[in-house]
Amino acid sequence: MGYTIAFSDVDGTLLDHNRELSAYTIAEIKRISQHIPFVLISSRMPSAMSHLQKSLGIEDTPLICYNGGLILINGQVAQSTTIPIQIIEELIDFNTKDQVHLSLYHNDEWYVPQDDFWANRERQNTKVTPTIKANHIVLQEWKQKHKSAHKIMCMGEESAIDRLYDFMEKNFSTELHLYRSKPTYIEIAEKSISKKTAIQHLLDQHFNLKVEDAVAFGDNYNDIEMIQFAGTGVAVKNAKPETIAVADYVTANGKEDGVAEFINKHIIF
Repeated sequence: MGYTIAFSDVDGTLLDHNRELSAYTIAEIKRISQHIPFVLISSRMPSAMSHLQKSLGIEDTPLICYNGGLILINGQVAQSTTIPIQIIEELIDFNTKDQVHLSLYHNDEWYVPQDDFWANRERQNTKVTPTIKANHIVLQEWKQKHKSAHKIMCMGEESAIDRLYDFMEKNFSTELHLYRSKPTYIEIAEKSISKKTAIQHLLDQHFNLKVEDAVAFGDNYNDIEMIQFAGTGVAVKNAKPETIAVADYVTANGKEDGVAEFINKHIIF
């Protein structure tokens, strides 16, 4: 098939056992990116993906961050959708008792309430260093600057995460995406955004390409809609069963060059 553009998730899909890009993956993406755009699409913040773009030689390609909450083109904001600030205030108030770790993200800003186990884990995963600042202080500053969060990452003991999830689902399910990526994690984003909406925006407003000619790679629940939407949806072998179920192809494990293997076999110029 003659693909005109490719989109790929990062964690669980593109990185190897060391959470790096393998030499094979870099070589295959560099090969096809001479002919078609290769766009990274992730729940990560911009600086947690920019080093990957540099390694792949695709710095000039748009970047889709926060599962579609922020789209950057040549470093400039093309689309931005944030969580209503009053919801963040209610979340912080509710969390006073349990003290779940709340990481607050806006564009390339990442604030953590303390340098704890959770902050260190995310630092190792993303190779980005957060700013330590209490949640309520960040909230006050954002109110003054008319800013809000593109993403909130809630991390903590499973029982506390259960309580927080129940509270958010009961009160804000129509306004927020609540994504339980692990029993100890909740990722929160504004309801209207998704990887699908971000892809649609870029195809229509920037590339002027048809989704039927796009290929998308993913592994997790938040990739299902994207894989269904793309002309060709590819799941890595380690993907969730629900993701595999909607994919057109299943390639090798993400940690074992699954994306590169599909590219090598199916994208020829």
